Amino acid sequence: MTTATHMKLFVCAILLLPQLLVAQGRVGGGANGAATLLVPTRVWDGTNTQPHEGWAVLVRGTQITAVGPRASINAPPDATTIDLPNTTLLPGLIEAHSHLLLHPYNETVWNDQVLHEPEALRVARAVNHAKATLMAGFTTVRDLGTEGAGYADVGLKMAINQGIIPGPRMFVVTKAIVVTGEYAPKGFTTEYADQIPQGAEEADGVDGISKVVRSQIKHGADWIKVYADYGWGPNGEVRPGFTEDELKLIVNIANSSGRQVAAHATTEEGMRRAILAGVRTIEHGDNGTPAVFKLMKEHGTCLVPTIAAGESQLEQRGAYTMGDSLPISLRNKQASFKAALDAGVTICSGSDVGVFSHGDEAKELQLMVQFGMKPLDALVAATSADANMLGMEDRIGLVKAGLLADLIAVAGDPTIDIAAVRNVKFVMKNGVVYRQ
Repeated sequence: MTTATHMKLFVCAILLLPQLLVAQGRVGGGANGAATLLVPTRVWDGTNTQPHEGWAVLVRGTQITAVGPRASINAPPDATTIDLPNTTLLPGLIEAHSHLLLHPYNETVWNDQVLHEPEALRVARAVNHAKATLMAGFTTVRDLGTEGAGYADVGLKMAINQGIIPGPRMFVVTKAIVVTGEYAPKGFTTEYADQIPQGAEEADGVDGISKVVRSQIKHGADWIKVYADYGWGPNGEVRPGFTEDELKLIVNIANSSGRQVAAHATTEEGMRRAILAGVRTIEHGDNGTPAVFKLMKEHGTCLVPTIAAGESQLEQRGAYTMGDSLPISLRNKQASFKAALDAGVTICSGSDVGVFSHGDEAKELQLMVQFGMKPLDALVAATSADANMLGMEDRIGLVKAGLLADLIAVAGDPTIDIAAVRNVKFVMKNGVVYRQ
């Protein structure tokens, strides 16, 4: 190889280095304390206010240190300035109902993922899922169950926290909890039914429930997830699982450890029991009624509607395309969602991603707007409302001095056109740039 060729390769490497560093999440302040000045067209701060034109954000290390009109911010001489023209800077988005260890059901049905995919394979997929989620602007996720992959979410979280792989900040529940016979896979011969791996952990009775909740905490659960109902009725219909007293036991144990409980619930009775037991969030709430949503409002229970889950499964079957007239199942979902809005229930954004492709989480915000929410309110649901639900309101969810520098920029103005959240131009987590 000639000297000239060596020189060309060297120059190319120098020119490509910033892009490679961005791809690996090494550009920006991060833990080294360097300063970065972000200059977008406008800043939306995560509250119920309109974006601020001409604002900028100063980041030092992992934190936001100043927010306001560009002229009012005194950036230090060593600050790196990143211009983001024609964009809106906003808090990193939060996904409140994720399954990083699942992939779309039209690729592999759920039963086969649980029964036929080795855990190592599922973790390898999840590494890609985590990166896709972060690059889509979601800097935090609450992952609500490994669905048969044991405690793999705990290891995935550790790998992200240690900088081994890029991904969002994770809150994990490990296995989730069900009553015996409630969950799946099902349909196997009775001689082997007790030996079939399950997508969640079974628990019954005071001693059994107590042990399982504490065991999941021991293994790294940040939250506890429980199935308040599921399709285990005599004809496969959805019926409540745990009694109200059993749910109260789960909540009391979790709360004693400083943790909250999320409840899968789609029936009015399942939702009622979970709300009265003191769960923090209801997941799905498909058949919620005005009366049960009134109860949620009274108890301060949040709703994570996961509209995208049902919509995506219809799309996968070729039965619906976003923008078409709604089929009956989505019309019913729209009606229950509107009843929750009318009751003043706090809506948090979570899509049940994993049912559909990771990196497409923004679909949930679009559907919430399509189903009657204002764009500004949908953005709040995916930022400050989710942060408050997670107990992280003093760390994430706002563009505010003193909070962690989880920031994204999107082309256009998502407070006017929510579809702008799909056009992510810049991603920063903990002061480190991952996409630019």
